[in-house]
Amino acid sequence: MSVEFLVSKQNPDGGWPYVRGSSWMEPTVYSVLALLAAGETSSSKRGFQWILRTQRYDGSFPPKAGVDESSWVTSLVALLPPEQLGAEAHQAAIRWLLQTTGRESTRTYRLREWLLGNPSPSEHQLRGWPWIPDTAAWVGPTSLALLALDKEGRRHPTPGLGERVSEGRRFLISRVCQEGGWNHGSVRALGYESAPYPETTGMALAAMRGVRTAEVERSLAVALRFLSQCRSADALNWLRLGLLAHGELPASYCRPSEIECRTLPEASFQLLVDEVQQGCNLFWADEHGL
Repeated sequence: MSVEFLVSKQNPDGGWPYVRGSSWMEPTVYSVLALLAAGETSSSKRGFQWILRTQRYDGSFPPKAGVDESSWVTSLVALLPPEQLGAEAHQAAIRWLLQTTGRESTRTYRLREWLLGNPSPSEHQLRGWPWIPDTAAWVGPTSLALLALDKEGRRHPTPGLGERVSEGRRFLISRVCQEGGWNHGSVRALGYESAPYPETTGMALAAMRGVRTAEVERSLAVALRFLSQCRSADALNWLRLGLLAHGELPASYCRPSEIECRTLPEASFQLLVDEVQQGCNLFWADEHGL
């Protein structure tokens, strides 16, 4: 995949589709990030314009234009450089993320469960992030929110933001599978131990950048095993990013050329992680805010 390929797939409205057709937020943000990393500005500027037109009154972003629903893609938008997205739009997205939590950790939900006599698992005390508001928190949206908030916190540290990132990371630690790595949600489902998945393991490791615990060490070992076994472009992209976040991607690693990208998010994300591997990183800022 190439930058020229991404540019050729941009819709007339400035956004990108998953494969073809109408524009969606996920492929648009990943495409804009990939183009920025490659130094292409004209198409990325049109992408920013499309993104900004969709922002909702509360600062969040919907999955696509015309959908009246806040969603997890707000985290992706918050990863975009604020100097190009716009400081006001960026801060509104950050505020929305700080106010959003999984339904199971809200006081209303916990009070209702207590009145019904249902035990409250300790993991429900920790606030993660849901795919859409008023639903349960999951590993995927929590990892993406942490990437955005940690990047913001390194650029502009504030106590409340740092505390929210720490709690979100504790949420992820509480959901590490027994062997290491992460499933999509609970450590145990229907009475059975959950097995880790490659893509969610990579996502969570990326969100845990700078944190080395016994759980993270086990998960890095699982990620390295997945890296040599899985044949999904999406999984490999996230595994590479997660390992790069901890300096654990083998120096000799070369992405298998036979694994094809099926969607534009996979293609753009692959280009983006290639740039990260070369030292151009738009996923996190360092301690100096760069």
